[in-house]
Amino acid sequence: MQRWVIPPEADAAFAAAMEDIVSVYARPVDPARPLVCFDEAGKELQAHTRPPQPVAPSRAARQDSEYARHGSRNLFLACAPHLGWRQIIVTARRTAIDFAEALRDLVDAQFPQAEQIVLVLDHLNTHTPAALYQAFPPAEAWRILERIEWHYTPTHGSWLNMAELEWSVLARQCLDRRIPDQATLETEVAAWVAARNAERLTLSWHFTKEAARQRLHWLYPCHE
Repeated sequence: MQRWVIPPEADAAFAAAMEDIVSVYARPVDPARPLVCFDEAGKELQAHTRPPQPVAPSRAARQDSEYARHGSRNLFLACAPHLGWRQIIVTARRTAIDFAEALRDLVDAQFPQAEQIVLVLDHLNTHTPAALYQAFPPAEAWRILERIEWHYTPTHGSWLNMAELEWSVLARQCLDRRIPDQATLETEVAAWVAARNAERLTLSWHFTKEAARQRLHWLYPCHE
């Protein structure tokens, strides 16, 4: 996850993309057009070289500072903040092809009845409609593309993506420890996803276009 980074002076491109995102968040909930926030991050796979010591009376749990590196994996996270739904797909890579496969899963497996998915994501170089044409024949790429309404957060504005809120919870509750291999990673994140989805935990957003114009007024070019 990235830290909050806001341009230090007037930035019309940032302001335009920011207002687009917060306006999307302010739309009435529409089951036919679910809002889905999408993001990805990596997780290093690390194994203990010595068995950790569990909690004991008057002693906290301990683990040796030395560990064995077992590579890393990519996690695609998608969440529908108004519906209390989220999903994580673990992949060995983070290519455009992997991204395209994740989008097809959203369209065909997760929201097959939706007229269109309103997708919020950042400007990562693989997060483009072109990825669909890299992965699939033209007719299939277009079929998926027609089912998605794209909205990009501004550069240095990934904090405007509600998926960042899910990452924060996931990092604290699941990923903030050593995980040795992909199978364990998939099992752990699946359990975390299932528990949150069972409770239908939703996300809310209160930063509006009007608040942005007041609190971040220095971002907007001045007009006399």
